[in-house]
Amino acid sequence: MSVTSRYRDAWEGFWREAPEEPGAVIWDAEPALTAERHLTLFAPHLTDPGLPLVDLGCGNGTQTRFLAERFDRVLGVDLSAAALELARRRDPTGPAEFARLDATDTEAVRALHDRLGDANVYVRGVIHQSEPADRRPVAEAVATLLGARGRAFVVELSETAKQVLADLAQDPSGPPPKLRPVFAHGLAPAEVADADFGGFFRAAGLTVLASGDLPLATTESTPDGARIELPAQWLVVGA
Repeated sequence: MSVTSRYRDAWEGFWREAPEEPGAVIWDAEPALTAERHLTLFAPHLTDPGLPLVDLGCGNGTQTRFLAERFDRVLGVDLSAAALELARRRDPTGPAEFARLDATDTEAVRALHDRLGDANVYVRGVIHQSEPADRRPVAEAVATLLGARGRAFVVELSETAKQVLADLAQDPSGPPPKLRPVFAHGLAPAEVADADFGGFFRAAGLTVLASGDLPLATTESTPDGARIELPAQWLVVGA
């Protein structure tokens, strides 16, 4: 199985047109507001912090680079070759590694596990942006990468974020500039029901070890200058 060409092309188009400067992409908030917060929730559940860490759906690598300063080996993987090109250009000599991966390609995911061994996994906003048929395979990919010893931190927009985004898009002045490319490329965020979130990972044979709610910071602001934060939920899962 692999993602549809429409889905792959949508992401390639998005990342080809994305500006290179930090913070230009709506979900590319600085790590102090994203991965650093997530790591404080994740770290107590890591049974082996020395395992490789896979940043699944790494995009342009902002969070990957932060994580690479805190773990021995960090690999950012993404479906989009254009995203990975951005990631490598922004830090060509840094410790983070990057590779292309279609998380719905079972053989490719198994090959990565064979190469790395069991790994810890960080997933931010991948399930809710996946097509419906791909959501369970992404959870199964996480299970494969974890093996017996790994743990995963997964954070996704809550279903209430969909209305927040719709309200922003329907503002009389038009959607915020950084939100426009998301809709222009046919990327539909916040499409996963809260009740289904943990179920994808349980169906993949994983146990939910911890969960909670934590707003997901964006790089966009309201007209009065307040940073937009979207309702989100997180899980820590393991075998």
